[in-house]
Amino acid sequence: MHKVQKERRVPPLTLFATALITLVMDQLSKAIVRIHLPLGETVSLGFLEFRQVRNPGTAFGLITSKAWPLFVVSIVLFFVLILVLWKWGGPGSRVFQMGLGLIIGGALGNIIDRLTLGEVVDFIDVGFWPVFNIADIAIVAGVGIVLVIVAKQTWKGENEADRET
Repeated sequence: MHKVQKERRVPPLTLFATALITLVMDQLSKAIVRIHLPLGETVSLGFLEFRQVRNPGTAFGLITSKAWPLFVVSIVLFFVLILVLWKWGGPGSRVFQMGLGLIIGGALGNIIDRLTLGEVVDFIDVGFWPVFNIADIAIVAGVGIVLVIVAKQTWKGENEADRET
């Protein structure tokens, strides 16, 4: 009798490492800004400025009133999104894990700010865009990576289906 061996699932180490590194970089950069760059002061590097601002609202300060209910909804949606992406892609490739890790680490960084400070610390100012932070960069990059992978796999699946017909 032949035994069917179950496939061993390897923990998604790339996802965990990327999320942890992102979270540490975000929280460390915000701590440095809170300590060394008082509110209202600016350090200019020409095209880029560092300026500590506090964001009591949603992403990019778009909605400032009734932010807490939206914050709770966004946390729930965040975990639903991660669950859906995980179910869709499983541990996936290292790049997929990296994308999810960036999203998770960045989101956790901003969630920690919201829970501990009541607002998010933003400090990177490029002039033409709302002031942002490392967590925001990680989230946008992670979403971009995941979208590219999803689009490529969807396109690949459609091409394979076309060849079969």
